[in-house]
Amino acid sequence: MDRRTVLKGLAGASGLALTGGLSAPAIAQGASARTLRFVPQANLANFDPIWGTQYVVRNAAALVWDTLYGVDSSLVPQRQMVESEEVTDDGMTWTFKLRSGLKFHDGEPVLSKDVVASLNRWAARDPMGLMLKAIQQELTAVDDRTFKWVLKQPFPKMLYALAKNNSPCAFIMPERIAQTDPFKQISDYVGSGPMKFATGEWVPGAKAVFEKFTDYAPRQEKASWLAGGKQILVDRVEWVVMPDPATAAAALQNGEIDWWENPIADLVPVLKNNKNINVDIGDPLGNIGSFRMNFLYPPFNDVRARRAVLMAMSQEDYMRALVGDDDTLWKPLPGFFTPGTPLYTEMGGEILMGKRDLDAAKKLLAESGYSGQPVTCLVAQDQPITKAMGDVTADLLKKLGMNVDFVATDWGTVGARRALKTPPGQGGWNMFHTWHAGADCINPAPYTAIRANGDKAWFGWPTSAGTEKEVTSWFEAKNLDEEKAAIGRLNKAAMDDVVYAPTGFFLSYTAWRKNVSGVTKGPLPFFWGVSKTA
Repeated sequence: MDRRTVLKGLAGASGLALTGGLSAPAIAQGASARTLRFVPQANLANFDPIWGTQYVVRNAAALVWDTLYGVDSSLVPQRQMVESEEVTDDGMTWTFKLRSGLKFHDGEPVLSKDVVASLNRWAARDPMGLMLKAIQQELTAVDDRTFKWVLKQPFPKMLYALAKNNSPCAFIMPERIAQTDPFKQISDYVGSGPMKFATGEWVPGAKAVFEKFTDYAPRQEKASWLAGGKQILVDRVEWVVMPDPATAAAALQNGEIDWWENPIADLVPVLKNNKNINVDIGDPLGNIGSFRMNFLYPPFNDVRARRAVLMAMSQEDYMRALVGDDDTLWKPLPGFFTPGTPLYTEMGGEILMGKRDLDAAKKLLAESGYSGQPVTCLVAQDQPITKAMGDVTADLLKKLGMNVDFVATDWGTVGARRALKTPPGQGGWNMFHTWHAGADCINPAPYTAIRANGDKAWFGWPTSAGTEKEVTSWFEAKNLDEEKAAIGRLNKAAMDDVVYAPTGFFLSYTAWRKNVSGVTKGPLPFFWGVSKTA
């Protein structure tokens, strides 16, 4: 009996979680309709949305901290904490005014000095922030509600930088917290958003709790993704960590939980057969799977070793492991940008097309100088996406003749360890798996993972002068035709240098009980506007 049959059998026994057939977390039955119980994609092992970029941290942070601007469902920046902005004709001086009545969770007002400190910390870690920092003349508080950002040259995508939904977002924190070294984690979680983090109830690996902040002042516009009025309609949101998919499926069927962020495709038929459950694609823009390699150490410091992986890997193998036999849930991806969006291109992606050539890949790996040293693969077992891809990778690398050091761990540990630049044998790593939301991969502005500026790049620290040149070309493009031309060249440069190995494009489901309303599609779970009846 294979894994899929076992999972379907377990989840199909909808009463198991209550009758003892499965060990489920203790969740009070008949809990108030004012409490929403949610199973997140992974454990919230750390909670600093600037220090790290894990989506689970970003998702929680969106409840606790607000942003100056937010992208709506059309990916257009809209004012959020800001009341108004002015920019000089030369595009180099931006003056922003905050809305009145903004408060932090400790009751203190949100002031310009808090914004300045928060933006400084964010800019030290975010690719767009680093671009701004490089051309910054000054960022100062003018008065309690006004701050000014003076640049040495125009930055037309300023509002998008402050509004984007990819990690790290420009979350606004109290000055005392924002003054924390951006390369060290914060330990104080006083926020500016619609919900407070219940630090005393946080049990990493089990639970995280968020409570409605009654002094939050939502905007009057209709909510749309990170924009508009973030109206919280429940008193508490409880994140219940359930790494075992069959346990989560049974708990959802039994009403022990209300919403499961990302049920695996194998269990979707069982959930769809339950008259009390809604199942839908969580985000039509989907996701791009990622095989991320460390450029600092052998074997992947040599482009020939990285290209050997591309020559041998079968995206279909990865996608089948993720979504099963449903061909509507995945697409091959000989590139880095989101299919179906204006800048999608396959230029330079030939290495991922056609029949896989294991013999040629082995030859190229040998030419790289690989001589049997361990290849440390960080594979989170509590995250179905990474676990499925990791199993395929272990088999692939062994077929290539690599000595695989398979580190089966949890997603929180991967998040911490991938930030280390120490050698693989001394706590570092050679590769890890992750995924990128399609909304983050529509163009280079929010696309942290495509940047290849060495030490300032994302984990793996890729260096590709050709990629970076075309990122600049895209930012300088004057029209869509110029943007498309730049992205074609960028895609080829990133593929030639293997900034990372895309494992394919896939869609994911989300599932919630029918007594819950207001669930909307998007790249993260939006809790504003979500309500629950008893």
